[in-house]
Amino acid sequence: MNNILVPIGTSPNASQTLQYAVDFASEFGAMIYVMDVFSVTTAVGSLANVEEKVAKSSKEQLKGVIDQVDTKGVEIKIATYNGDIIDGLKSINKELGIDLIIIAPRSNDIKEELYLGNTSGRIIKQTEIPTLIVPKGTTFKPVKKILTAFGSGILKRSSILNPLIIIKNKFRSEISLLLVKRPGYTEDDLKVNTALMDLSSQLTITENGTTYLGVTEYFQKEQPDMLCVFRRKRGFFKKLWEKNTIQKSEFFVKIPVLVLSVKKD
Repeated sequence: MNNILVPIGTSPNASQTLQYAVDFASEFGAMIYVMDVFSVTTAVGSLANVEEKVAKSSKEQLKGVIDQVDTKGVEIKIATYNGDIIDGLKSINKELGIDLIIIAPRSNDIKEELYLGNTSGRIIKQTEIPTLIVPKGTTFKPVKKILTAFGSGILKRSSILNPLIIIKNKFRSEISLLLVKRPGYTEDDLKVNTALMDLSSQLTITENGTTYLGVTEYFQKEQPDMLCVFRRKRGFFKKLWEKNTIQKSEFFVKIPVLVLSVKKD
């Protein structure tokens, strides 16, 4: 794990998310890129340096956030992008190769009933980069127990699991697998990918209306440090395909959530 990207929005808690990212990156010797996105459209005849001025102001804001954290020797670089955040993420990923995005569940605190706000929801929904969602106020600690929950054991590429494997190897984490049989499941869904099975000797199969409800039922017993789920249209965050936000009533945990992307589902 070499390059970690931390999108910085307008949240007053941005420095907390960045501090967690720094603490996490220091364990892997990774570099951090903090990114801010702005939108400036220059009309014909307007000042040519408007975009330059906004970019400069954006960089100053990012430097202010960086100044609030203990960098612990981790190299932090600044990236700004004029345009849509998803385009910006794809652009920097193409240029640098991002191994992990670390975000807070919401980009602001306006709607407390939301787990994923519009910006964070779009990042999960519209990018293929593995993402770690870190709740507000979370202090980094070594990840000792990971609950990996899924409604289908089918994985088209075993490499999807790489971030989970890297974290497991680094912290010698114990991984438990939870397969939730949901309405409409197929026999193929119950065939768990061998690479996934290799990560754990503990597989629990439960039956519930959604993967999340299955996790809720199992969560207290397991008490994991991290939850790992897969980004699928009919999976854990299926509500994202109806809208760009997730209500706390639809999903909420107080621990970091690692979202691994499945390109085609």
